Amino acid sequence: MSEPTEQQISRNRNTWLIPFACLLTGGALTGISTNLAKYAGDIGLTPLAFLFWSITGAAFILSIVALVRHESPPFSTRSFEYYFIAALVSVAGSNLLLFSAIPHVGAGFVALTISLPPLLTYLGALALRIETFNVIRASGVATALLGAGVLAVHKFSAPDASIFWILIALCGPVLLAIGNIYRTLRWPDKASPSALAPGMLIAAALLLMLFSTLSDFSIDIPRERLLPLGLIAVQSCVFAGQFLLLFLLQKTGGPVLLSLLGSVGAIVGVPVAIFLQGEQPPEGLFLGATLIAIGVALVTWGGVKIARVAKEDV
Repeated sequence: MSEPTEQQISRNRNTWLIPFACLLTGGALTGISTNLAKYAGDIGLTPLAFLFWSITGAAFILSIVALVRHESPPFSTRSFEYYFIAALVSVAGSNLLLFSAIPHVGAGFVALTISLPPLLTYLGALALRIETFNVIRASGVATALLGAGVLAVHKFSAPDASIFWILIALCGPVLLAIGNIYRTLRWPDKASPSALAPGMLIAAALLLMLFSTLSDFSIDIPRERLLPLGLIAVQSCVFAGQFLLLFLLQKTGGPVLLSLLGSVGAIVGVPVAIFLQGEQPPEGLFLGATLIAIGVALVTWGGVKIARVAKEDV
């Protein structure tokens, strides 16, 4: 699926408002999700159990949506490859790392790290020659990574810093970036977003269940209270909306708008962690967040200029 195809879909439907709404809503859900994961730990839910049951619930919700719309997930060797690899890097692996790190480094720090995958995606696209070098976008990547470095240095230098969990938290965005590139390169032909999203989540749930059987980590949940079940139900709805909007944004808005999803998530997630969950603001928050914001803006601006040039050439 090429960028001209995505741009043509957007022009034909005159849907600039749809991808913009997907961006704002999907980003907000991403920021909320990190804070729900922190609260889950506070009420006794392990990261694996919370993630498994939430993804299972989201897969059920999106499967119903797909059936109602008569858009069942495609079943072929190519689509099964897509489901399981995308599930591993975009859902199961990345979210398990991030959710596991939250109790140790805070939801605010994790929310800031989710603004990095689009920038790492650009580096990967350059390495694979999916995209040509652009000075503006490269400057944006360098600036944003400098901002992430500022946050990481402050986090590492904290008296109670856990280097292991900080590194785990920083590995999550790397997997998400790999997922962004993979989904773009291997999108099954003629498949709709609402058909692919449930297939990916079902595969993610199966991978997490397999992980639980091969390790000492359990997917059991406390049964003496209804609160854990209620929180899982809420996170299932959040995941369902988040991943459906992710696919819709990738389909209708293209990589430029998709690159802002993590930034919107950080804008929502960090204040929620500070003001509603009582976390201390991450050290170096102002400088680090400012550099990341400038970097994302430069990457986006460079992408808009590239799109304009391509449109003029056509």
